[in-house]
Amino acid sequence: MKIIVLAGGLSPERDVSLISGAGICRTLRERGHQAFLLDVFFGLPYDPDRLEEVFSLPDSGLSIAEGIKTTTPDLAALKAARPDQSDCYLGPNVIELCRMADITFMALHGSVGENGKLQATFDILGIKYTGPNSLGCSLSMNKLVAKQVFKMSRVPTPRGTSLTAATKDTPLSELGYYLPLVIKPCSGGSSIGVYIVHTEEEYTEAIRRSFEEDQQDEVVIEPYLKGREYACGLIAGKALPLVEIIPKDGIFNYENKYQTGGATELCPPQSLDIKTQKKMQRAAEKAFAALRMDVYSRADFIVDESDGKFYCLEMNGLPGMTPASLLPKAAEAIGIEYGDLCEIIIDQSFKARYTHTPGRTLEGGKS
Repeated sequence: MKIIVLAGGLSPERDVSLISGAGICRTLRERGHQAFLLDVFFGLPYDPDRLEEVFSLPDSGLSIAEGIKTTTPDLAALKAARPDQSDCYLGPNVIELCRMADITFMALHGSVGENGKLQATFDILGIKYTGPNSLGCSLSMNKLVAKQVFKMSRVPTPRGTSLTAATKDTPLSELGYYLPLVIKPCSGGSSIGVYIVHTEEEYTEAIRRSFEEDQQDEVVIEPYLKGREYACGLIAGKALPLVEIIPKDGIFNYENKYQTGGATELCPPQSLDIKTQKKMQRAAEKAFAALRMDVYSRADFIVDESDGKFYCLEMNGLPGMTPASLLPKAAEAIGIEYGDLCEIIIDQSFKARYTHTPGRTLEGGKS
């Protein structure tokens, strides 16, 4: 198949997306597909009459992928570096190449790539793509909306509230929440812009930074839960084995997620009994269905050490596909190698929205 692997963009998770996309593109090329890695923001300036050649270019677009840094990218500098200086989010020939492909593999993380807007655009244009539909993406990307859906669907989740730019000066005493607290972007991922605050001074500074430095439109405030963290990948609504996450310094932040040795990841977990693992997997499946997800995603959980109960923190619509990512690790635990996982995602996307094409099942065999 001709496949555009769409990555990059203007999200703080840009670098992670490019590494995800590079891995996907390489393995699809190895399996005989005509895959090309394309940056959604920079696009590909190319002769419109020769776009068909792109799928056979020897470098497969992989030159745009660089190593993940320990700091988030300078988005203002990236905007300034775009040759055409267009205010359009989609770069040159992005739509044209995606329309020419048999399917577009969404390797985007955060922002427009994961909030449903691009998926809705592709739906309107008749462009086939992998991953959750636009509704599932939009519901899951907004952490406050997802939390409300979880509560209605009896998926255990921490209580929470939110502040906007208009209400950011609301005194902590009026919120009905007590320190310590977690402050995080209402829409975002990779633990970027997450603050754990233990004093009113830290709270005030975190709110200021969220709206001034991080330029958030809305932030979510939750009680801080201390405990072990777990991830549950899902394919076609079916839970994969859990992955236990043990950060080297106690916090699973951006640096620990994407740097070698930043965290120990155990699959299956050693700290949970089988009964609790199954309950967590069922909760993940319930959350997946409640958010109207399809194809694949990943639910994140924490077990509160104070009461031993587990809580669903959020659902990731397009989880990472880097070598260090949790979904490939969970799939590998049941015998699904990385390349097979990429093919399964494509097959499940066709099944969910388009004409079914023969492919692999979750057990790794032919369907």
